[in-house]
Amino acid sequence: MKIKVINPNTTASMTAIIGDSARAIASPQTEIIAVNPPHGPVSIEGHYDEALSVPGVLAEVQAGEAAGVEGYVIACFGDPGLAAARELARGPVVGIAEAAMHGASMIATGFSIVTTLGRTKCIAAHLVEQYGMERFCRGIWATELAVLDLDDPAGEARSQILATCRQALCTDECGAIVLGCAGMANLSRDLTAELGIPVIDGVGVAVKFVEALVGVGLGTSKRGDFAPPLPKPFL
Repeated sequence: MKIKVINPNTTASMTAIIGDSARAIASPQTEIIAVNPPHGPVSIEGHYDEALSVPGVLAEVQAGEAAGVEGYVIACFGDPGLAAARELARGPVVGIAEAAMHGASMIATGFSIVTTLGRTKCIAAHLVEQYGMERFCRGIWATELAVLDLDDPAGEARSQILATCRQALCTDECGAIVLGCAGMANLSRDLTAELGIPVIDGVGVAVKFVEALVGVGLGTSKRGDFAPPLPKPFL
């Protein structure tokens, strides 16, 4: 099985972290193809960045369809371009926020989200509502870390994320933490051990959801609003 994991930003070092995290979770028979678009924002930290990232995401899905890819993961917590990507793809397309929230709802009665900058909290809140997770999500917490701070091994990102997780756990009395950025994918196991509750990386959960859907022979419905885009000129 071929799964394409798309980092919507253009920072290759972050794509490498995401790809390694996906491969560590994937079944031995699954080939993980981790990519980022050649053009677009270096990080995604708001609505504008998300909008600029979507053409690159869709181009990667189109290329994957031509190469026989069987499923896709959109590895940004805003799930940019998810619905449009589903119009293009025959196989399943899963966003990491979607996967993490649904996964958390299956193993805890309530979860909190720990994300990057405070300005992204409204995006996470919108997705909580869109995915019907209001009764599970107990809080959304910002570390005030820029996305690219997560890419600095000499920085204080891990300790700041841990401190924010502790604050969320104490205040919200949540049963699980959802990490609100794909750049945090490599921290979930250590944080789970340290905090004593499930800390969920959406990259890994999304990969396993795609494997499960493909494994039982399910792809994206091509009837209704996920039917292929109508052919038309673009000027």
